[in-house]
Parts: sequence; structure tokens; C-alpha cells
Amino acid sequence: MEEILRFLKEAGTYYLATVDGDQPRVRPFGTVNVFEGRLYIQTGKKKDVSKQLHANPKAELCAFLDGTWLRLSGTLVPDERYEAKKAMLDAYPSLRAMYDENDGNTEVLYFENASAVFSSFTAAPRVIGL
Repeated sequence: MEEILRFLKEAGTYYLATVDGDQPRVRPFGTVNVFEGRLYIQTGKKKDVSKQLHANPKAELCAFLDGTWLRLSGTLVPDERYEAKKAMLDAYPSLRAMYDENDGNTEVLYFENASAVFSSFTAAPRVIGL
């Protein structure tokens, strides 16, 4: 888990893929945090990505760093707890200009039944289960 978190933080930006009906949707994200042993991302409930994940919680993210890429696939599960939201916002204080633990819009989701694959053009893929 720590290797995945470190990779995503060092990459800075990762791309999250969801499904909107029968149309794939991909967008850049930057928030990632480990809370209570789970890998979390953050968004706003008013955004299309939140609506897509509630309709179909299967998602995949991809990040690239120094010739290696990470694909993390799994199910994203919303966590409505104040503590989970606070942990994410504490990890990203700049988000507090737009989000708050109690605003009714902040949403944190954790990966469940996930698998991470590290790949490059020069080495065999390496799979890590979460």
C-alpha cells in the first residue's frame, strides 16, 4: 500500500477512468490518501464523476512516473465518516478553499477488491493486491 501511495504522490497527477452509461470517462485527479489501511481518493458529490461512481463503482486509475506506470483497478466505496473526510482534507490543505468535512459535498471513496499493476517497457508487470 505504501509503495502505491508513494508512487501516486510522486507522480502528482493520475487519471481516473469511470463509466457513464456505455461511454468511458477519464479525468485527471491528484488526491490520494491512506486512512485506516485503505487507499482513498476525493471528489465532490456534485461532480459527474461522483454520479458515475454511484451508478457503477468500478474504476481504474493510471499514473506514469520515470518510465513506469501504475494501473489500479477496483471498486470505489464511499465513506461518509467525518474522520475519513478530515484525514483527506488535512493531507491536502489547499482543498479547504473548496471543500469542508461538513459541507455535504465532500466525498471520499476507498478502493476495495483492488489490484495494482506496475508496468514498464523494460520489465515484466508486477501485480500487487490490496
